[in-house]
Amino acid sequence: MRAALVAIVSVAMFDVALAASKLTPKEIQTEFFDGKPFTAATTSGTKFKMTFATDGKVTREPQDKAGAKGEGTWKLTKDGFCTTWKGSGANCYTIVNVDKNKWSVVKGAATVAVWSK
Repeated sequence: MRAALVAIVSVAMFDVALAASKLTPKEIQTEFFDGKPFTAATTSGTKFKMTFATDGKVTREPQDKAGAKGEGTWKLTKDGFCTTWKGSGANCYTIVNVDKNKWSVVKGAATVAVWSK
């Protein structure tokens, strides 16, 4: 019983630590949606130069031969942000700070990309 209680408390503390590092929509806008490019890498390693303009537009340019150039729009939500790329539907994400100048882009429970500056 005591081991189960320790496990529950440990999981709860881990969840609180993760929640504390999740960026608010305002923090996302201030850190990334300012018109300045930054690097985004997919979980498979494809890297892009991403630029989220203050007017709600977003562009991506592959840094290697892999990946496709793209244009779309972004908007903040109560939990994070959503992007809509030309020819695709909207996808929504949260951002979690994982290290200095390094953030995970999370959809549901899965990390889909890493952003860095």
